[in-house]
Amino acid sequence: MITPESSPSPTSPICSAKGCRAAAVWVLAWNNPKLHTPDRRKTWLACEEHREHLSQFLGVRGFLKDVVTLAEWEARPEASGESGGSGESSAADR
Repeated sequence: MITPESSPSPTSPICSAKGCRAAAVWVLAWNNPKLHTPDRRKTWLACEEHREHLSQFLGVRGFLKDVVTLAEWEARPEASGESGGSGESSAADR
């Protein structure tokens, strides 16, 4: 559910869950070992409401590598480099 407090600004990242337009709070770093090198990280973004669901989706497939806050992810030195994805499309599209 989107409340005025959780509504993203026009430039803030949004949740990757299908149909969700809430502001992202979490970064779910993952990779598919059949497609990606071990050091490659794709990312999905999640709001508070969808973090657990998206984590479970990736986890049961063995894809989930890390879950950190968006602020922590952006503070990492490698955040400015290639992470393999920005979370711009919905999780259902992947």
